[in-house]
Amino acid sequence: MLKNCADFEEGEVLLLQKPLYWTSFDLVKKVKYAIRHHCGLKKLKVGHAGTLDPLATGLMIVCTGRATKRIEEFRNMDKEYTALIRFGQTTPSFDLESEVDREYPADHITAGMIEDRLKEFLGEQDQEPPLFSAKFIDGKRAYVLARKKIDKKLDKVKVQFHELRLLDFSEREARIRIVCSKGTYVRAFARDLGAALGSGAHLARLVRDAIGEFRNEKALTVEELQFFLENLKQKRNSFV
Repeated sequence: MLKNCADFEEGEVLLLQKPLYWTSFDLVKKVKYAIRHHCGLKKLKVGHAGTLDPLATGLMIVCTGRATKRIEEFRNMDKEYTALIRFGQTTPSFDLESEVDREYPADHITAGMIEDRLKEFLGEQDQEPPLFSAKFIDGKRAYVLARKKIDKKLDKVKVQFHELRLLDFSEREARIRIVCSKGTYVRAFARDLGAALGSGAHLARLVRDAIGEFRNEKALTVEELQFFLENLKQKRNSFV
């Protein structure tokens, strides 16, 4: 349990909830500045254990000091998500970062059909990552090419779906619980599920609920971290 500012240098593993529209870098930058400001630390190593897209929310693990050596350990853990997938429309980024580019029939889709198709995705799959991603193509980030409307295909990667459960379905939208391996793109899963159902689809909302045994409900908001750091600062000043 963190008791004083020196613990951040020794190494802390922070469970934080990423706000909507923030990049993962935004969160790390905010945390690093806040800790250095409130604790009077001139230098502090801070890093995160797994990116979340700006339109996704939920759990991020942020490591400080010597705990940054554990980042790869956390990145390799399975992830759990709750995804809202909207059928009948596609977007170039497979989520709401880009505008709808095509419409598809979707009135034929039923909850039973979705449940049947989800069973086919369980286990190891070859998944083609989205072009709107941080993957490299010929030394360039894929999203740079995507934004220039340069059409490229990324090599498929092996991913594992351990659990896929339909939570509810109405108005062409399905809420699905997903437990999967590292490196899985839920946006790409939305694309593939839409195609498997004879339609199109994109990711309308995503929450990361867990990384390994670490749960989002145990994580701090940015505001709660700020309040905690302010208390540490007052405690530190009282001994000066």
